[in-house]
Amino acid sequence: MATTRTARSHLRRTAWAAACAALLTSGVAACTPDRPEPRPAAEALAAALASGDFADVPLDAGAPAPAELATRRAAVVAGLGETATATVEVGDITTADDDETATAALDVTWDVPWTDTDWTWTADARLARDDEDAWTVAWSPGLLAPGLTDTEVLRAERTAAPRGDVLGAGDAVIVTPRDVERFGIDKTRVPPDQQDAAARALAAALGTDADAYAQRVAGAGEKAFVEAITLRVEDASVDKMALRALPGVVAVPDRVPLAPTRTFARPVLGAVGPATAEVVEASEGAVAAGDLAGLSGLQRQYDERLRGTPGVTVSAVPAEGVDSSTVRLLFRTEPVAGEPLRTTIDPALQEHAEGILAGVAPASAIVAVRPSTGDVVVAASGAGGEGMSTATLGQYAPGSTFKVVSALAYLRGGLTPASAVTCPPTISVDGRTFGNFPGYPAAALGDVPFRTAFAHSCNTAFIGSRDLADSGALADAARSLGLDPAAELGFPAFLGAVPDESSGTGHAASVIGQGQVLASPLGMATVAASVAAGAVVVPRLVVDPEPGGDPAAEPSPDTAGSTADAAADTAATVQPAAAAGPATPLTGDEAAALQDLMRAVVTEGGATLLADLPGEPVLAKTGTAQFGDDADLRNHAWMIAVQGDLAVAVFVGEGDYGSTTAGPLLRSFLAG
Repeated sequence: MATTRTARSHLRRTAWAAACAALLTSGVAACTPDRPEPRPAAEALAAALASGDFADVPLDAGAPAPAELATRRAAVVAGLGETATATVEVGDITTADDDETATAALDVTWDVPWTDTDWTWTADARLARDDEDAWTVAWSPGLLAPGLTDTEVLRAERTAAPRGDVLGAGDAVIVTPRDVERFGIDKTRVPPDQQDAAARALAAALGTDADAYAQRVAGAGEKAFVEAITLRVEDASVDKMALRALPGVVAVPDRVPLAPTRTFARPVLGAVGPATAEVVEASEGAVAAGDLAGLSGLQRQYDERLRGTPGVTVSAVPAEGVDSSTVRLLFRTEPVAGEPLRTTIDPALQEHAEGILAGVAPASAIVAVRPSTGDVVVAASGAGGEGMSTATLGQYAPGSTFKVVSALAYLRGGLTPASAVTCPPTISVDGRTFGNFPGYPAAALGDVPFRTAFAHSCNTAFIGSRDLADSGALADAARSLGLDPAAELGFPAFLGAVPDESSGTGHAASVIGQGQVLASPLGMATVAASVAAGAVVVPRLVVDPEPGGDPAAEPSPDTAGSTADAAADTAATVQPAAAAGPATPLTGDEAAALQDLMRAVVTEGGATLLADLPGEPVLAKTGTAQFGDDADLRNHAWMIAVQGDLAVAVFVGEGDYGSTTAGPLLRSFLAG
């Protein structure tokens, strides 16, 4: 009759005791048994549970084969995601009094996706000696997850975190979840042979690409909903009842982060939508397909801050083909809401500016900055910019608005507002003739005070005075007024660039804001703000950029680049000096003189249309910059102004003159 396990254990203990007694009788001082410990077997099991390779595990006779266990483990943990990894450490091992069985505590840690909190738990592994006195492991599905059965697998799911709002001046809410309806084709509501026609009918009603949408519908699953457009609940620009009446069309209610209007500061703020493959890849696992993510503008730059941290659950669920609905929750982390992003945008002023630009066809912008703080309260770009942030990233010749910079350089060269300068009808530099704008007043020609030449924007007087300030002095004056090409502002922006090495016709063009001089509307608003503040102003749009966000991040497609007009303004990209050093600080006397000059533009020069505005006195400077070739010269129209604690720049990419095209827009803005 076969010997039982208990009997074998008794015989081994008896034999060992007898042998030990004999050794003691013969004079040996001690008797130490050479029996294996359970820890190596437990460590082999721990390594296998972490890696999925059970080849080196000393499994007992009743356990599945190592290859079968590897397959089983892979099926169980697949639902945790490809990036999930496990570590298993052997803790305390308790051996039974008879030294024949043991229990090993295995400390399991799973690094599951989407959360920094690990899933940790302890598995109890059972071990026993075999006939050869070696330790073996008893298999249990509970070694893979607490209480797991052979009919269960694991599934990890994420719960989206509430996205942080984008706030404006005074913490006014700008971007926040708002009610929308997602219109599209529900393929379960239209027969397969009619789905192509249904898709094309919906696309035609929306004025979108019918071929592209029909292809998307055809490629989706047989029960899919294929979205065509998302509309705000209050949006009356589309006949929603007519859409609903189309075959297969349904409207799915939802809430998504949106600004007050479809166009509100969109080139700057950007958009939120389903994460693209590019966004998912760049997030290194933090964003999954289907998540809402920032796609452009500040929403993308500060997406890490705004999106928060999703909640994660790990559950034991029935394996495929198992007839059960039981789901056991094993692990949970709660979602952590995203942090708000505070900006300086004033919602009322921004909407006011966008309303003024609504009827302007070319690229256009209105920027308003508080001289006292540098806060950018308006960064409005017109529709003519085709999604580009003309306000903050446009690169254009600033024309005569740049004479504020040249005037500072000339003040430092010895002029005063009362100094006499000569304003002839034309002036020649190295064979190139420069003139004043058509219709320049004859009364302001000849020998006139510098204040008069500035007020009427006499090109020839500024070019004739160019020896008072070389290109280096001009570049320094620009940086003294905030036109710094190397400024780091915490958001994608271009302020301006001035060549620090130019001569002849190049320098002559620079002093009147043409040639290689470039500026954005934000940059020229900063110049006006610096004059008003009496010190260099650094524009601020994002109040608290940390944590999250990369101020040096590449602008997204909605906010990047400059227009073809900008390329025509300059023959080469202007690079800042390699070691320019700090700009010369603006003095109180210099600021007062510039304020006097800019006030004269309103009282006697090209901006008299602003003279009767109520409130504090207005300071201003007009600007017109030519671009294009000689056969097709066109004008950028500019005007900058200061009233109280508001410095404003208005730009129109193609117009008549600063005073006639940009001026009325600026008056409307200040009057409002």
